[in-house]
Amino acid sequence: MMALTAQDTLPPTRGAYAEHAPLKDVLWFRAGGAADILFRPADLDDLKSFMASRPKDVPLTVLGVGSNILVRDGGIEGITIRLPSAFGQIESLGPTRLRAGAAALDSAVARAAQMAGIGGLEFLRGIPGTIGGALKMNAGCYGREMKDILVEARAIDGNGKLVTLTAADMGFTYRHSAVPEGLIFVDAVVEGAPDDPAAIKARMEKLVAEREAAQPIRAKTGGSTFTNPPGHKAWQLIDQAGCRGLTRGEAQVSEKHCNFLINLGNASAADIEALGEDVRARVKAHSGIQLEWEIKRVGREA
Repeated sequence: MMALTAQDTLPPTRGAYAEHAPLKDVLWFRAGGAADILFRPADLDDLKSFMASRPKDVPLTVLGVGSNILVRDGGIEGITIRLPSAFGQIESLGPTRLRAGAAALDSAVARAAQMAGIGGLEFLRGIPGTIGGALKMNAGCYGREMKDILVEARAIDGNGKLVTLTAADMGFTYRHSAVPEGLIFVDAVVEGAPDDPAAIKARMEKLVAEREAAQPIRAKTGGSTFTNPPGHKAWQLIDQAGCRGLTRGEAQVSEKHCNFLINLGNASAADIEALGEDVRARVKAHSGIQLEWEIKRVGREA
């Protein structure tokens, strides 16, 4: 375990460092440990400068709004970067395109597109995260995903250089992109098609109503836990294996939607992860299919 101090180890920045920074309150699961060092860059130039001069042997983790991540109880080693609102701007680039900062909420981008009369981005309203996370995992729902709308993305590499990636460069597959681990996304250009704002709004409202009826979105959860295996739906496999409502400590498989794990109160990250492994083992024993985690698990065990 590294003993880091911002003053002795890390370069001067215009942003903010916080040592032993609690993360529990910013994670949707409301569980997990602290970050050794939490860094919030002031702006793009500050992030570029930091990446160019940071100690290269220190582990680096990027955290969005904590919607699709489980931080283990021992916390995150090294430096955790969380992009502030300066990276969340959304601007119009013409009749069919928007540029969205990596910290912009997917739902905010969907609403901006609706107001601009750009159709085809409504599915973003159903993704509980940021554009940066959506790029990293090719997020999607209701039959569309990031690969269907991305024109290009910009990122900072491990040496502080700004690079531009086309949709082809991203290597998108189901819930995955093939970009190098060291890249930090800063914004993306997305494209839809001209449409009537009222029609777009109606479709979004229908999508939101369906999501609220089917998913435990008011609970402490991390969203969809496992990816859908080819030809199968994860929730059905979990249900058929008898896991609906299964608990481990104060962690539970949602009775409303089996592919969601929820924190009933004060579940530890260890309880949540162990419950997920219980589900994987039961599904494997019942169907022979090995579920793969969609939720990103990071950090040290307690």
